[in-house]
Amino acid sequence: MRIGELARRTTVSERSLRYYEKQGLMTAERTPGGHRDYPEGAVDRVIRIQELFAAGLCSEKIAQLLPCMRDADGGPSRRANAQLVSDLTTERQRINRMIDDLLRSRDVLDEVIATASEAVEPPAR
Repeated sequence: MRIGELARRTTVSERSLRYYEKQGLMTAERTPGGHRDYPEGAVDRVIRIQELFAAGLCSEKIAQLLPCMRDADGGPSRRANAQLVSDLTTERQRINRMIDDLLRSRDVLDEVIATASEAVEPPAR
């Protein structure tokens, strides 16, 4: 599939797809005319890359991680190593700290909303 179709199917910009290729996160064959031609599996690959970016991983870490993720047949890849597992554990701990911080912020906001709501409620008749 061409880059435009992949962009539409994944809602990722063509510019981002070119960036992913430049960073080694994905590859495309080239047509005789020089256009990128992505396999069907590129849709899942782009979605996975987006999920990893959303988790806060940088492109360098994603490039290390992608070959270690489950293979197309669903079986685990054998390319993982102890350093990658350690790095990913650290990333998970960072994400957990962010979640804890967000939950605390939400609790504070809930208190402020409750207090403000009491102040603006009309008096009972």
